[in-house]
Amino acid sequence: MINLNTYGWNDKLDQLKQMSTFKTLLHGRVAVVHRTCYEVISENGLFQCELTGNMMYGKPDFELPCTGDWVIFQAFDENKGIIVDMLPRERILYRKKSGTVADKQAIASYVDKAFIVQSLDDNFNVRRVERFMVQILEASIQPVLVLNKADLNFDRKKADEAIKHLVRQMPVFFTSIHQPETILLLREFISEGETVVFVGSSGVGKSSLVNALCGKPVLLTSGISLSTGKGRHTSTRREMVLMNSSGVLIDTPGVREFGLAVDSPETLTEMLEISDYVKSCRFKDCEHISEPGCAVLEAVNNGSIEPKVYESYLKLKREAWHFSASEHEKRKREKSFSKLVDEVKKRKGIS
Repeated sequence: MINLNTYGWNDKLDQLKQMSTFKTLLHGRVAVVHRTCYEVISENGLFQCELTGNMMYGKPDFELPCTGDWVIFQAFDENKGIIVDMLPRERILYRKKSGTVADKQAIASYVDKAFIVQSLDDNFNVRRVERFMVQILEASIQPVLVLNKADLNFDRKKADEAIKHLVRQMPVFFTSIHQPETILLLREFISEGETVVFVGSSGVGKSSLVNALCGKPVLLTSGISLSTGKGRHTSTRREMVLMNSSGVLIDTPGVREFGLAVDSPETLTEMLEISDYVKSCRFKDCEHISEPGCAVLEAVNNGSIEPKVYESYLKLKREAWHFSASEHEKRKREKSFSKLVDEVKKRKGIS
């Protein structure tokens, strides 16, 4: 029998299950999602599950189960089941769905820490780190910056300078699978029952790090591409694995684009270490663009805030505001439509 406590099950989740209509059925955690099929880990082993029609067609895509979700299912046959309910989510990492204005995609749920993996080669991009960090903090998840492939020749002073405005928001680890002591430090940062999601671009070594932390090959990895000299993308799905006597790791496919799904653009000033200057602006509603008496602009001009950080702040703020405004308008339309449906039902006597 599998001890689900090692996968994060606790008394609070048990209480939530007792509130479900299906509390007498089995429960488990989604380990892998294959479009309409879900691999669910339960006390009785691994089950291949599908959704009921009501769940599949009655919910928007971002509310369907994702890796890390806790679900209740009806078992049949030896290792198959039907998911009938999902426990309320917490600490969900979203991203804006590609090609949409306000739709979002759930990457993982019940996440305690998110490892932002960057490699210390041509893939290193501090602007991308900022983007991941903003979304992670928005979800009340602890971000952790993992600068991987530290065995390569790189300028440590230059790397430290590039991330100096982020170190108060998250711890930083320099790692290499060829330097076991760096993996040990990272492993010690993960407690039993904690869930850690790995995010980053393709080829930065996320899957190799997961394997190193687990002490055995649990995920497929690829070597260096001879044509580009960079790591090759391996993961094609979000997959959950268990570390021995420690936490739960969720590997994710590398992404080229990570759109923000942020409802409160105002929080960006604190995340990017600009909030101290904001307090000194002449106007409380200062947009920090061209207003007189703007302490943020003054800090940019005198070098206290790096111009690239300021430009990144403006870009992320515009993106977050656009998503927030579009999401608000979308909810408003949905609310109006629901109200209209209710009125039609009342006229026709439909309960």
